[in-house]
Amino acid sequence: MESAECKYSPERRGKRRPSAESIIAFIAIAGIAVHLVLRFILKSPQLTYDIPLFAALVLGGGPLVYGLGLKVIRREFGSDLLAGISIVVSVVLGEYLAGTLVVLMLSGGNVLEAYAVRSASSVLEALAKRVPSVAHRKHDGAITDVPLDEIRVGDTLTVYPHEICPADGVVIAGEGIMDESYLTGEPFEISKTPGTRVLSGAINGETALTIQAEKLPVDSRYARIMAVMKTAQENRPRIRRLGDQLGAYYTPIAVVLALLAWAYSGDAVRFLAVLVIATPCPLLIAIPVSIIGSISLAARRGIVVKDPSVLEQLDTCRTVIFDKTGTLTYGLPRLTEQLVAPGLDQTEVLRLVASAEQYSKHPLARAILHAARESGLMLHHATEIREVPGRGLEGTVNGRSIRIANRAALLKEFGTPESVLPQVAGGLTCEIILDGAYAATYVFHDAPRKESKPFVQHLGRKHGFDKLMLVSGDRESEVRYLADLVGVKEVYASQSPEEKVGLVRQATREAKTLFLGDGINDAPALMTASIGIAFGHQSDITTESAGAVIMDTSLERVDEFFHIARRMRAIALQSAIGGMAVSIAGMFFAATGYLPPVAGAITQEIIDLIAILNAIRAALPPKNLIDF
Repeated sequence: MESAECKYSPERRGKRRPSAESIIAFIAIAGIAVHLVLRFILKSPQLTYDIPLFAALVLGGGPLVYGLGLKVIRREFGSDLLAGISIVVSVVLGEYLAGTLVVLMLSGGNVLEAYAVRSASSVLEALAKRVPSVAHRKHDGAITDVPLDEIRVGDTLTVYPHEICPADGVVIAGEGIMDESYLTGEPFEISKTPGTRVLSGAINGETALTIQAEKLPVDSRYARIMAVMKTAQENRPRIRRLGDQLGAYYTPIAVVLALLAWAYSGDAVRFLAVLVIATPCPLLIAIPVSIIGSISLAARRGIVVKDPSVLEQLDTCRTVIFDKTGTLTYGLPRLTEQLVAPGLDQTEVLRLVASAEQYSKHPLARAILHAARESGLMLHHATEIREVPGRGLEGTVNGRSIRIANRAALLKEFGTPESVLPQVAGGLTCEIILDGAYAATYVFHDAPRKESKPFVQHLGRKHGFDKLMLVSGDRESEVRYLADLVGVKEVYASQSPEEKVGLVRQATREAKTLFLGDGINDAPALMTASIGIAFGHQSDITTESAGAVIMDTSLERVDEFFHIARRMRAIALQSAIGGMAVSIAGMFFAATGYLPPVAGAITQEIIDLIAILNAIRAALPPKNLIDF
């Protein structure tokens, strides 16, 4: 883990430099500007005013053509191949202005798309950045800060409040809680007492803990997630862009038409003229413009698009894979059942329990207080409150003694027959003892979002998803409980990050997949799916690995993103196909000699303008973006 931190340290990245495409675009603009000044203002001879164009073609067109040549060798025939052919032919025929215009169109389209979204930093860098650089090793009563790679199995380490745990181990002193939800998928903060295990990458609570390391940092749970992430990143599915898909049909038509014009007329300039007007700028520019508009619209709705191809491909996904915690659920325990002993009033028991729990910092206390507030209960003053780790909470409320503990403590200390206690299929539980007698069992689940069921049920009907999967690191009982509530049939529980990746990879082989998750343990699966959407922004690692991030934790925002992507794809296709249709008409004029290369380039710019104006509509919000 230490080596990963060094390799991906932010300091090594340096300042962001201008992209090659932006430099080439600047060279093309400068070349054209100087050419026009020399030609029309200074009235220089042709040899002089062609020099800046030739320089622009060499310095700007050369790298573009070289890059396109490498693509051809790899048999990647995209929408920009025509532009590369046009640049080469324009140099051979001495049509330098037409060639430089093509360089500007090609590089300008790339710059325009790059401007849409800042480049995301490495997911591995974000993972490494989250790991503490030092651990606090305790030896002979003294605490010394040591690098992670010096930790050995058996070392005693101190984890201070709110720090990230540096190694997998076991608590040997101290009591508190840790948030392991990003790592395990369990939605609850976990109590930690001597003898309980801790995971590297978990966030400590408000009290210091002393742990004994059981694994080296490089062998920890967090390091395994980093390793799976690296593998997922290296094997991330390559999405074929919309422009390349259309260009695969358009490019051969244009080349054949240009060759026929040359063969029929015997004039190579007609070959160039056809290719210049055929340069697929509606693909190179109009599609990025519609993407930029949609990215802007999404941002106004609290959605950050990190990979523009997500907008192009989302409407083609047919399998959606959900994580459970924090995605279809709130990621917090909710009191879902109050099983009260005969003869007791449920409301009064809740009032007494909540009156005691208002003094507790236990993770389940918030759920009980929330239930009391929802019921509109006025709480009593509590006295003699004591909270001992492992024994639960006890005190006096309104003259009655109350004890809130786990089931094991109830059976052991009070001698309550197990037959008296209700059987609970799943969820977390606590037992209530009033005046020394069993009073109630409270059951807690990670409750589904109120919109989860209608959202899930409308996906097939409105968005064409054929398959819905729920894949979670949580326990079987919890995952089944949620699946039954929201209506997902295909369920996979207790899945490690490695197992999640395997399931996603298998599903992606059958159809394009969308993975929706929010934890660090979801990050490898987010990268493995055709499209990954991170739900919420609590983890840098998750958001770095996703193609889009839903900042507001609401499934309504997810549905809005579906509609934004569908609308973007429709507008992009209108602009691209419409522009290509007009370009094909222009090709026939060029083939018959009515449009020379420079005039063809100008005509192509007019076509581009019309396509761009149509593409700008993607930034305008429609009346409704939700259909469930």
